[in-house]
Amino acid sequence: MSSNVLCLLFACTAPPRPDESTPIMNPRPDDAFDEDTTERLVIRRFRAEDAATLAAYRSDPAVARYQSWDIPFSQAQARSFIEGLQTANPDTPGEWFQFAVVEAATGLHIGDLAACVDADDSRLATIGITMATAAQGQGYASEAAAWLLDYLLLDRRKHRVTADCDTRNSNAVALLEHLRMRREGHHLQSAWWKGEWVDEYVYAILAKEWLERRSPG
Repeated sequence: MSSNVLCLLFACTAPPRPDESTPIMNPRPDDAFDEDTTERLVIRRFRAEDAATLAAYRSDPAVARYQSWDIPFSQAQARSFIEGLQTANPDTPGEWFQFAVVEAATGLHIGDLAACVDADDSRLATIGITMATAAQGQGYASEAAAWLLDYLLLDRRKHRVTADCDTRNSNAVALLEHLRMRREGHHLQSAWWKGEWVDEYVYAILAKEWLERRSPG
């Protein structure tokens, strides 16, 4: 997995450090979110026209292997999934929200980001990422995931973000370690997943750590 994206992000001027004397949180869902951009990507809400590409990459056995859905993933399922997101907003406690990831140069929908804010403490969040096979190996996953950490930890003022993955998912492990998230746990046979018990790694990063890691020098 390419690592040429994050070095650009780390070289940017860091935004002001949050005032740690006040709660690091944003109390309302982000109903104003529409889209944002990175160097090569557009991160936006899902649209009806994304159904075909969503169904295609979710039906890829290599993409679906460590994910929750079964294959094939039909276009009817994709349309229903996207329709369900039309009334949802990111940063809603207790709910997952999916962001579409689009290649800016071509307009091609290539994957999605997921974030769930804790229902009991909205300063905590969990993330996930899915990329189409054709979009992997180009640094897009790192670029998109770094945007998501910026969005949650800086824009939405979360205190801590976590992610977990099957220990056999080498792409996810490489991505999370490339982001310099801290591996905090190795849980043995902790999840019943597609007919078998699987081991999971748990990763986390604090807002102050993310700020330090993307600051100049």
